[in-house]
Amino acid sequence: MRVREDIRGLTGLEKAAILLLALHEEHSSALFSRLDEEEIRELSTTMSSLGNVSSNLVERLFVEFAEQLGASGSLVGTFESTERLLEKVLGSEKVGDMLEEIRGPAGRTMWDKLANVNEVVLANYLKNEYPQTVAVVLSKIRPDHASRVLASLPENFAMEAVMRMLRMETVQQEVVDDVEMTLRKEFMTNLARAQGPDSHEMMAEIFNGLDRNTEERFMTMLEERNLEASEKIRSLMFTFNDLAKLDPQGVQTFLREVNTETLGIALKGATDSLRDLFFSNMSERAAKILREDMEAMGPVRLSEVDEAQSELVTAAKDLAERGDILIAEGDDKDDELIY
Repeated sequence: MRVREDIRGLTGLEKAAILLLALHEEHSSALFSRLDEEEIRELSTTMSSLGNVSSNLVERLFVEFAEQLGASGSLVGTFESTERLLEKVLGSEKVGDMLEEIRGPAGRTMWDKLANVNEVVLANYLKNEYPQTVAVVLSKIRPDHASRVLASLPENFAMEAVMRMLRMETVQQEVVDDVEMTLRKEFMTNLARAQGPDSHEMMAEIFNGLDRNTEERFMTMLEERNLEASEKIRSLMFTFNDLAKLDPQGVQTFLREVNTETLGIALKGATDSLRDLFFSNMSERAAKILREDMEAMGPVRLSEVDEAQSELVTAAKDLAERGDILIAEGDDKDDELIY
């Protein structure tokens, strides 16, 4: 059988496998305990296919390791250095997924990680899944967290998940593994990306604070320089017209919190459909009074309308942060606000 002698032909994974095999069992088992199942599986597979490795090659590997470790005199662990190291062993796509998960919520297992995800964020993801999937997730996370998630789901959908949980006996491990894999690939990856700094989101927030004329001026200039960036920023911006996405209960919650005079000024510059949405969610008497007040105002400066609408947008965002309303994204009907 051929004995491996050439260090230059070894992959990073093969080097790690050889070093672990060469270590005393006590030390190698301690290192294995710090690896996840997939890493152990990959290392074990590589170990079993190494064949004969010369003692000279093992010695050269230890020397190389010691030299690299001692070159800087210390170790500094960062996402960047970890990424560079992992890319020598794994594919860049797998490394990217792994680091995105690391950047996500803390926790050793998937269910530990979910425990650190805000219940509204988790519910907003789960409401698009099958009730059976939701039932599995709720059965795996802590009861106190599960109760908050359940309360954040649409009522009828939540009841469907409850019925599945009541009928659910022992869940097959294969089903749990499938749900866990879906959460890892879809939810956690997207959550990690969302938690990272996004310059487009930052600019959308800044543009939201501009008056209408200034905003349009900047957007027009940006469109000329970078159409893709301007479209992304526009899609992320929350404007007064986005209040049209509120459902009746959301409008009523909003109306209880805002100043009627400010609302009247803001509605002077609103579309007929948006005005009708607010009027239809008031009592007949309150809607009549507001209409009369708006007529009595006469012409209103555009700057006053912009200021009033901006104040109401801020109020909507405050309500969303408190969890009283959820601000929908996009035009899809499935994204209506849930209470």
